[in-house]
Amino acid sequence: MAIHSQNEPLMCKVFLSNLGPVAMRWFNSLKTNSIDSYKQLTQAFGSRFITNSRVPRPLSSLLSLSIHEGETLKAYSDRYWEIYNEMDDVSISTFKSGLPIKHGLRKSLTGKPVTSVCQLMDRIDKYKRMEEDQLQGKGNEKVIS
Repeated sequence: MAIHSQNEPLMCKVFLSNLGPVAMRWFNSLKTNSIDSYKQLTQAFGSRFITNSRVPRPLSSLLSLSIHEGETLKAYSDRYWEIYNEMDDVSISTFKSGLPIKHGLRKSLTGKPVTSVCQLMDRIDKYKRMEEDQLQGKGNEKVIS
């Protein structure tokens, strides 16, 4: 990549291709023509994500989060992870507390608790796929955890 470091348009495209959902939302919220160079882009990114110039959200912002009526699991989990990524110390159980008591994923997390964020994300992905299948009318099968 060092060979292309003088090619700013290419560097910007490569930079963008490596952004996750939270960083991409930040990028999409930038005002049009507010960034004039790759260096300015990386500085803006650094000031937002690397230097922790923003005050971390309190745990209460995650604890008060819940799925909205009619909201998909995907939308809820996207909101959850965005807040989660802005926090210093959180418990995995906060995700579960935002789900209705009768939600299949909540029951699964209660019956077979996860011990890491990776396990939680895997379990959420299973239930998102099931939800998407149900929304597309492909079936009502239950996810085995």
